[in-house]
Amino acid sequence: MRSISSPDRAAQHPCRAWRVCQSAASHGVAAGIYFGQPRGFGTNDKGEEIGFNTEIYSVSEIDRIARVAFEVARKRGGKLCSVDKANVLEASMLWRKRVTAIASEFPDVELSHMYVDNASMQLVRNPKQFDTIVTNNSYGDILSDEASMITGSIGMLPSASVGESGPGLFEPIHGSAPDIAGQDKANPRATILSAAMLLKYGLGTENAAKRIETAVTETLDNGFRTGDIYSPGTTLVGCKRMGEEVLKALDSQK
Repeated sequence: MRSISSPDRAAQHPCRAWRVCQSAASHGVAAGIYFGQPRGFGTNDKGEEIGFNTEIYSVSEIDRIARVAFEVARKRGGKLCSVDKANVLEASMLWRKRVTAIASEFPDVELSHMYVDNASMQLVRNPKQFDTIVTNNSYGDILSDEASMITGSIGMLPSASVGESGPGLFEPIHGSAPDIAGQDKANPRATILSAAMLLKYGLGTENAAKRIETAVTETLDNGFRTGDIYSPGTTLVGCKRMGEEVLKALDSQK
């Protein structure tokens, strides 16, 4: 699951991008085309080398992912969009069938469906329409990275790998960035917001999570920027100073 903040789709306006629409993308990370068998290399009947992978989802896997997504949507805006390619792919046809079936367990959540090609366009065109997205592994990888740039930087987005028996693993969507290690340049917000996701979705302490999210928003409103989202007229700070400003905003809350 990745928290997706949008839109005002430029780095110059990450404060509005973070505030205006926050979405969550939930996707299965232990199934699908990345793990399906058979996979490998071979030779076709023309003697040409080929590579192949297999997209497989079982009913139990889809049901598990769907229930997690519905629970997330229930804690957010009560809307869930399931993204698939059910017009051409059998795995997606089963996906849509099972997500629709699981929806009966969550009558308070509004379910919609969207093909992945349209979803990728709509995420750029009008990201505010989404609240929670559930999709398969490969589509989720692509859509969440696409959405990260609506905020201006992958340094803004937290993520979580969660199952039915939490609390899960919570971390930024980006890597360790060894090229800037020790230079005080990293944007710490994704890490800080991952802690907020842990509190909200892993431990069920929504008030504490909200305090962290509010503190991050306040630092953005006050114009503090790390280099990845800096623009003229804002205050360029390093990783350490940014963390101190978030902590200051957190301490100032009553």
